[in-house]
Amino acid sequence: MRACIICDKSLTSGMKYKRRGMEKKKGGAGSKIVGKSFRQVKPNLQRIKILFNGTVQRALVCTSCIQANKIIKA
Repeated sequence: MRACIICDKSLTSGMKYKRRGMEKKKGGAGSKIVGKSFRQVKPNLQRIKILFNGTVQRALVCTSCIQANKIIKA
């Protein structure tokens, strides 16, 4: 499974809702849920060279860890 080597971020799952009808705050009778489908949100993983345990290696690291300087680039 693809995951960040630093924070172990991987796939997260959820539902995507399809709605129909005008919302009450816009003057309608309210929106109804007419369909639900399963979806997966993938993390933004980058394959970069890092110093890990004293050695240089390529690893999958998420962009939030790269921006937070949790890794040392080789």
